Amino acid sequence: MKKYYFTSESVTEGHPDKICDNISDTILDECLKQDRESRVAVETFVSNNNVTIAGQITTKAKINIEQIVRNKLKEIGYDNEKTDIDYRTCKITTDITKQSPDIALGVDVGGAGDQGIMFGFACDETPNYMPYAIYMAHKLSKRLTDVRKQGIIPYLRPDGKTQVTVEYEDEKPKKIETILISTQHLESANLDKLKEDIIENVIKKEVPGNMMDENTKIYVNPTGRFVIGGPLGDTGLTGRKIIVDTYGGYARHGGGCFSGKDASKVDRSAAYMLRFIAKNIVANGLAKKCEIQVSYAIGMKEPLSIYVNTFGTGTKSDEEIVELIKQKFDLTPDGIIDYLNLKEPIYEETTNYGHFGKENLPWERIIKI
Repeated sequence: MKKYYFTSESVTEGHPDKICDNISDTILDECLKQDRESRVAVETFVSNNNVTIAGQITTKAKINIEQIVRNKLKEIGYDNEKTDIDYRTCKITTDITKQSPDIALGVDVGGAGDQGIMFGFACDETPNYMPYAIYMAHKLSKRLTDVRKQGIIPYLRPDGKTQVTVEYEDEKPKKIETILISTQHLESANLDKLKEDIIENVIKKEVPGNMMDENTKIYVNPTGRFVIGGPLGDTGLTGRKIIVDTYGGYARHGGGCFSGKDASKVDRSAAYMLRFIAKNIVANGLAKKCEIQVSYAIGMKEPLSIYVNTFGTGTKSDEEIVELIKQKFDLTPDGIIDYLNLKEPIYEETTNYGHFGKENLPWERIIKI
């Protein structure tokens, strides 16, 4: 039997990079609520008690960026500049221009907003067709936030990370080898109590009993202390968690981030469409595992190439599946936007715990191929 170990990580909504993704996506949604044709490419940077918003926005919408930032930080739970950041006192700087007219030349006629490569992936390891390690890492991160906000573990602070190592046997997840959770906490917290609470209220609530045994290793805050966190402990920037956002490293990534970009940017929209197609190839029984790549040129409508790999699990050849994709799906930027209805303000919902695997998002629905 072939045995190997694979690890993926996730982060909570209070992680510095995720603060930035969240603010950028909220700005995008606020623009789309007022103007469906908004062009948005917004980056957020956080450090200490400072937030900087920069990028390009072309829209008829009237938005209050400072209020968006403060509301988002408050919602996450950041209210202490001595340990992380304070939504009430932080300094907010903006540097926003309009979209380059050179880029608009191509986008206005339905072409791609940039060149690039994008990937989509799905497999049958989990109910939502995601790889098992990132599936479990996201569940643990989401639970870590829930127990803090619900007061189940009241001494937690917003910043946190999870990591899960899965043992595979014959290409199937057999058990969880290691769980690592690092979570910010109040200075008064007892570290032994913290570990006990995390095991009982986070790990045991989310990890199936048959996926752990006496040899499963559990690490909670391995340095022993995590009081200083958020932007005070580490700078944050939009788009730095692209592997957390996608497949946890289990599938390839084209390199472009998602957050803060409207759907004319194929980095985002094409990656969503390829996830949709890959998921439906697996859900329709055409393969147990499927990875798809496309490439685009700026200003051109049709992709330059389409690649499919079903890793020897397909009921049809990869070449036949490529032809099926070409026949059934419109992969032009406008075609993707229309098919997935990507001018709706849905993007804040994607920011945390992965852009894929959430059943209520349009690229996660299952159709008959």
